[in-house]
Amino acid sequence: LVVPTAAAGGTDTTARLFAEELGKAMKQSFVVDNRPGASGIIGTDYVAKSPPDGYRLLFGYAAPIVMNPALFKKLPYDPVKDFAPIAQVGLGGNVLLVKKDLPVNTVQEFVAYAKERPDKLSYCSWGNGSGGHLAMESLKKQAGLQLAHVPYKTTMGCTQDLKVGQVDAGFGDASSTIEPIKAGRIKALAYSGATRLPQLPNVPTMTQAGYSFTNYSWYGFFVPANTPPAIVNQLNEVINRIQQDPAVAKRLTELNLADRPLTTPAEFAATIRKDLQDWNVLVKSIGVTLD
Repeated sequence: LVVPTAAAGGTDTTARLFAEELGKAMKQSFVVDNRPGASGIIGTDYVAKSPPDGYRLLFGYAAPIVMNPALFKKLPYDPVKDFAPIAQVGLGGNVLLVKKDLPVNTVQEFVAYAKERPDKLSYCSWGNGSGGHLAMESLKKQAGLQLAHVPYKTTMGCTQDLKVGQVDAGFGDASSTIEPIKAGRIKALAYSGATRLPQLPNVPTMTQAGYSFTNYSWYGFFVPANTPPAIVNQLNEVINRIQQDPAVAKRLTELNLADRPLTTPAEFAATIRKDLQDWNVLVKSIGVTLD
């Protein structure tokens, strides 16, 4: 099970949960193989060029599949032609965070504070073109803000420097930030998902806070194109069954995956086609491009 991110982040944690459950269900070992780098391109391309025999799966996330095509002039893989989607895992967003001593408690207060200090505040993300980068650039464009972007290699690095006050703001994945938020080490202002997080019921969505954001994230399983349909369908059935297990469902909710659409391979493929269009529109509107 190839994961195109470093170990210990939200993607890796979720992948390891499924690897364990897939091993139990299919009575064979599923080994997590972390291949991070280049906004998910390295690990994703590795699976694209693997044999279509069902023994090497990609546990992907939205960025390499539906965001990178809008950001990069050229990719080594085609997100539609080179993969067979298996099943979607979850639907959600990221949390807008600020350091604990920034004197703001709402998105509106943050916008007003930042407007009074153009180019004085910084925000972190887990890399150029990442979901955190694009979400903040969307807010910047809508609100007319000038913030300095500090790209990190991982979500953990971004969150850690937020906790110690090295940067002022940033979007972070909920799975690794719920505890420090509740402990008061960082403040949560909004959530970029479609509905509020059950763990943070008092934190509004970005849209509820007055800054529309409708481009959502997800995880999903893929195999190389031309993998036999029987293998794809078998994996789909097992993965959807795992998602409905009460113990797994509880853990997925804790990992910011309370919204879990159970998709067929065809339905997941349709989601991907729609998201490719939606992220392309957003990227063009905020003017972000990468080499």
